[in-house]
Amino acid sequence: MLMVWMGSLLILRGSHLICSTQQGIEASFPLSQEREAVLTRTQCCFPPLFPTGLDHELAFSKIIVELRKKHPGHILPDEDLQWVFVNAGGWMGSMCLLHASFSEYVLLFGTAVDAGGHSGRYWADIYDTIISGTFRQWKEGTTKSEIYYPGDTIIHRSGEATSVQWSAGTWMVEYGRGFIPSTLPFALADTIFSTQDFLTLFYTVRVYVKGLLLELNAYFSDSG
Repeated sequence: MLMVWMGSLLILRGSHLICSTQQGIEASFPLSQEREAVLTRTQCCFPPLFPTGLDHELAFSKIIVELRKKHPGHILPDEDLQWVFVNAGGWMGSMCLLHASFSEYVLLFGTAVDAGGHSGRYWADIYDTIISGTFRQWKEGTTKSEIYYPGDTIIHRSGEATSVQWSAGTWMVEYGRGFIPSTLPFALADTIFSTQDFLTLFYTVRVYVKGLLLELNAYFSDSG
């Protein structure tokens, strides 16, 4: 039985990063050499959390509970959790932000319909672990695409651009690390210049600001 593993969330003070979460996988079959190399590079500890066969909403609930237990004060409270539409790169999905700072974020992401388009190019590394559904990625400079399944972790490196495609019912946990404000122009451009859904724009900015304020409060609490 596949087990999705959530990494430790490392809390550091001052100008240090608020390292949120990284994801991995334990399988009943031996890991391939390629997957072992990926897991080694991410340098994570992976305590078992839940089987990938769980309904994605139940899996998300377990993730939130686990993160709050380990890192109180750094995960948004229930009253601030909100699923918000994301229109970017020609695709449409939905996100639920859990943690945010200028250097890192953790969110739940997915789509209930088939979607695809451009990945965006950021000054940040992004890790996506699939809970349900399938994700197809076509990397720049190649002529073939790859398909990823529940339990797989996709790493999108800083400066990279790919073509991305989600099947209906694909849900994942996403961790970003780097200069997070660099991701906002791509994330908001379609909303501003195409859909002109300014209510969604307001929701997006509001929840990110709430995440920043939560981290600011945690910093002063830890310093005190």
